[in-house]
Amino acid sequence: MNRRERLCLLLLSLGLLLAFALALDLGVSDLGLADALGEWRRSESGLASVVVWEIRLPRALLAVLVGASLGMAGAAMQGLLRNPLAEPGVLGVSSGAALGAVLVLYFGLAAAGSWWLPMAAMVGAFVALLLVYLLAGSGTSVLGLILAGVAINAMAGALIALALNFAPSLFAFQEIVFWLMGSLANRNLTHLQLAAPFVLLGCLLMWSRGRFLDALSLGEESARSLGFDAVRERLLILLGLALAVGASVAVSGNIGFVGLVVPHLLRPVMSQRPGRLLLASALGGALLVLLADLLVRQLDVARELKLGVVTSLVGGPFFLYLLLHSKKRWI
Repeated sequence: MNRRERLCLLLLSLGLLLAFALALDLGVSDLGLADALGEWRRSESGLASVVVWEIRLPRALLAVLVGASLGMAGAAMQGLLRNPLAEPGVLGVSSGAALGAVLVLYFGLAAAGSWWLPMAAMVGAFVALLLVYLLAGSGTSVLGLILAGVAINAMAGALIALALNFAPSLFAFQEIVFWLMGSLANRNLTHLQLAAPFVLLGCLLMWSRGRFLDALSLGEESARSLGFDAVRERLLILLGLALAVGASVAVSGNIGFVGLVVPHLLRPVMSQRPGRLLLASALGGALLVLLADLLVRQLDVARELKLGVVTSLVGGPFFLYLLLHSKKRWI
């Protein structure tokens, strides 16, 4: 790793630490991090401690967790498919997780226990991954994976639209729509404890395949000649993707374009190597989601703007720019 890459990682880490401190200090309430630390030094448990440690801290940690998983997953997907326009949603994992959560909301099972929603989302992600792998065939070619992902996305989207169309009440309809927009509001340590193990395991699996992604950038034949089992390596990456993205969508809803924007911005700095881009994209994704969530918390509006809306407002035009910029190459 050269000096420029180390400097990039250092700046991302420092920026993430600063944004995390701001996320703990800023909010609707005037109580901040200094007030909470003062109560901690005095061995008190006042309102500032509740606001900072029980409300803002879980939300900030979830923002870091979700952003890191989406950023790393985007870099892994672009390296795996060798397609700069790829992101986790291409394989239908996000759509499968969303469908699982929507079904729980539609049938009212979320009221039976707080764990129903995230568990259903993760099951949906795994089912989507299994269907993609079966549709793509045992060879799991790049083209087969893309086509299978498109099919799963279409089916999941149709089923979600069907659930919205036959929502039993206006309240259920609004709950499903608001969840699909993506948000970290009203999240607590329970959500963090449920998602963290799966996200960390998924990110570890993807990060451990960095050397394979570097070899794959030279072509599948070159990767095989270097001793990599392409089918096994690809399966491990897909499993890591399902764990990380599925758990993230389970607790935050759909937050799009993080896995597209961050790797593109960091790729020139990281020497165009997919393996080295994984860690940088995780840090960049965490920073982007944390800053976006901090922004929606500071906006003075009657109803909090959804986090997924903010990332889409940034990512949509960025995606269009990339599409137009690479038009000649794709045609």
